[in-house]
Amino acid sequence: MIARIAVATTVGFLGWAYLALLKPPSPKVCGSPDGPPVTSRRVKLNDGRCVAYKEGGVAKEKAKHKIIIIHGFDSSKDLMLPISQDLIQELEIYVLQYDRAGYGESDPHPKRSVKSEAFDVEELADKLQLGPKFYVVGLSMGAYSAWSCLKYIPNRLAGVALVVPFVNYWWPCYPAKLSKQALRKMLPQDQRTFRIAHYAPWLVHWWMNQKWFHALSMLEGNMAIFCPPDLEMLKQLSSAPSPGQEKVRQQGEFECLYRDLIVGFGNWDFFPTDITNPFPDNEGSVHLWQGHDDRIIPRELNRYLAEKLPWIQYHEVPNAGHLLMHNASYCETILRKLCTS
Repeated sequence: MIARIAVATTVGFLGWAYLALLKPPSPKVCGSPDGPPVTSRRVKLNDGRCVAYKEGGVAKEKAKHKIIIIHGFDSSKDLMLPISQDLIQELEIYVLQYDRAGYGESDPHPKRSVKSEAFDVEELADKLQLGPKFYVVGLSMGAYSAWSCLKYIPNRLAGVALVVPFVNYWWPCYPAKLSKQALRKMLPQDQRTFRIAHYAPWLVHWWMNQKWFHALSMLEGNMAIFCPPDLEMLKQLSSAPSPGQEKVRQQGEFECLYRDLIVGFGNWDFFPTDITNPFPDNEGSVHLWQGHDDRIIPRELNRYLAEKLPWIQYHEVPNAGHLLMHNASYCETILRKLCTS
């Protein structure tokens, strides 16, 4: 009898712990009775999910270059980039930005994976009739979606720019010593967070909400992760913040931020070095842009990938950090190289 009571008590406690501490709350889906309103243009994908998007530049019917920009961590389609009208008109650029699944006003995707990111891009392009080929620019965490496009939909790509791209420290294509040294450069709290996302993804919700230890430095506003050029850029950006920032996490932090960590640092079906040159006849180009002083993405790991993939044009920008795409000069250079190489 006592044993049965002990077992029942243990099971009950574990059930309570799962519901109270480990299980994330249900997302507040846009357009649902308890969710935020839908204020952006959206398209419905074949699986029923809606993706919010924003268009800019010249009309897509007249554009010579159609560019899909994939936002990074804790961002959205409303990210303002310093793309000049002169450049848009000169190169006849059409720009499409969208909320990745769970961000902003795009429906969450409980089965989101690295692979699903590429097919979201492809289906969005088809729904909006962008034509057979388009360019992709992946920013920071959004670069794992760009890697996915290179792997799964290379036939749809006119060119790709990986800008300060995300790295997974557990990609086996890295020498173990190199990835360990790069990870140790991160703040201890970030090292712990990345390891939990990789080894114990079921703990991420609890870890990110517990109060005993510091979790992800970026979400805590720890400025130590920014180099001097980034700090200077942050001062400039604070005077004119991107509109719509309040919508980024409105459907719940798990479906956007935490799922990004789980997917990005999880076990991939492929690795960058598995990808073959999508442009063997030089009909397009792939560029990797890395800030030399970036404290968020270790340059050593992206430099290594570029050495192993000689078809990637590697650009290491001196005196630049993680926010180099927000510099008008660098932004123009990145887009011009992408469209004219």
